[in-house]
Amino acid sequence: MAKLQKSIDKRNALIRATINLVNNNGFHATPMSKIAKMAKVSPATIYLYFENKQDLVNKAYLEVKSAFTDYAFATYSEEMSVSTGFEMIWKRIADFKLKQCEEALFLAQCDNTPMIDEPSRKEGIKHLQPLLELWDRGKKEGIIKPISDYLLYAYAINPLSFLMIMQQHGACAIDKMDLEEAYRAAWDSIKLD
Repeated sequence: MAKLQKSIDKRNALIRATINLVNNNGFHATPMSKIAKMAKVSPATIYLYFENKQDLVNKAYLEVKSAFTDYAFATYSEEMSVSTGFEMIWKRIADFKLKQCEEALFLAQCDNTPMIDEPSRKEGIKHLQPLLELWDRGKKEGIIKPISDYLLYAYAINPLSFLMIMQQHGACAIDKMDLEEAYRAAWDSIKLD
């Protein structure tokens, strides 16, 4: 059992090192040797867990995406009204992005790079299914604008990444009032009126 835990710990250390190095250096300036050094394992150890750098990055992306969406949808129920459900999900996403900055920044980087392969990207989108289904229901009920989910995400969710990065850089501190105003702006941008 101790051997299994040690193996899990090494794999987790490799994922954490990848996230940290990608956030600080970008994908291309994060060689396997640096990942191994930061994780305190030999470079050969990486290949016990991952086929190559692409596999490591894809798996790190999917693990973080899974943790992100598990958190985002933890308190959501399909029985909620569209507006209540969206508010619940949006505020959980905001909470994650502002408190789990390292993971959220990694996801933002992954969303803007060709480094994530298409199968992993599609798998990542599946994690957002409850939100996409909520928007679909909202469109059918005449509550949400009948525009593409990409536009809805761009208007309602992506601004949170900008706020997170600005807070990270010390340009602003997001308090409860700011979050409430940001939520109102997000809802106003996608609701049909």
